[in-house]
Amino acid sequence: MTKSTFSIAGIVVLLLIAVNGLFIVQQTQQGIVLQFGEPKRTLQEPGLNWKIPFIQNVVFYENRVLSMVSSDSEEVILADQKRLEVDTYARYRIVDPLLFYQTVRNVRGVEQRLDAMVDSSVRRVLGGATLVDILSEARGGIITSIREEVNISARSLGLEIIDVRIRRADYPDATSQNIFNRMKSERTREAKEFRATGEEEAQKIRADAEKQRTVMLAEARRQSEVLRGEGDALSIKIYADAFGQDEDFFAFYRSMQAYRKTFNNDGTQLVISPDSDFFRFFGNKSGTE
Repeated sequence: MTKSTFSIAGIVVLLLIAVNGLFIVQQTQQGIVLQFGEPKRTLQEPGLNWKIPFIQNVVFYENRVLSMVSSDSEEVILADQKRLEVDTYARYRIVDPLLFYQTVRNVRGVEQRLDAMVDSSVRRVLGGATLVDILSEARGGIITSIREEVNISARSLGLEIIDVRIRRADYPDATSQNIFNRMKSERTREAKEFRATGEEEAQKIRADAEKQRTVMLAEARRQSEVLRGEGDALSIKIYADAFGQDEDFFAFYRSMQAYRKTFNNDGTQLVISPDSDFFRFFGNKSGTE
């Protein structure tokens, strides 16, 4: 083989060594150099790094803040014996990749253990709090206590807990249904009371209206009787005055009215003597014999 062939082969080997030995740690990464599974170096700064080709390898971890959402709702009994279903989530960072590798190896493993830590801390802290505390300004202190307690446990995994939050805190379905039924019964009872009170007030209003109506009708009848009496008296007076002025004409006028009402073409039959006083104006206009 010629020298040029050896040179080309050497260059290829050097390239393979360089490609396998050099690597870049990104800004969002940190890593551990392993040699046959045994940690050799921890890399927490970004940049170009090296490792022994074909002997060492690199495990990368996130340098950014990660999130962990609780897998299931946990039922918690509060200090006032109320039951709540609580959903939580946590935000954390890997601050010690070597310890992280030695304890949990990967993110999936740490989320299972972190979920258990958060659940345990939530149960303990909320077990000493009441529902009023959770719904008031004291909620901030409760969250801080949970975060600090979880952070102490998480340090053994190479983690730093940035935040722990309660996503949802609600009554269990059975409790919610019982509360709803009690609220419904209470509203039904109040509605019946309002209807009964309204019916009582309606009866009072109707009775008062009927009383006023009776009084008004009686007063109206009294006034009408008085006016009718006054009218009759005035009518009698007018008739008396007219009769007193000309008694003959008044008698004649009254007889003419009687004739009009009697003989009004309605088929009335009248059996009476022609010499009766009723017909006195038929034979003599003065109405005398």
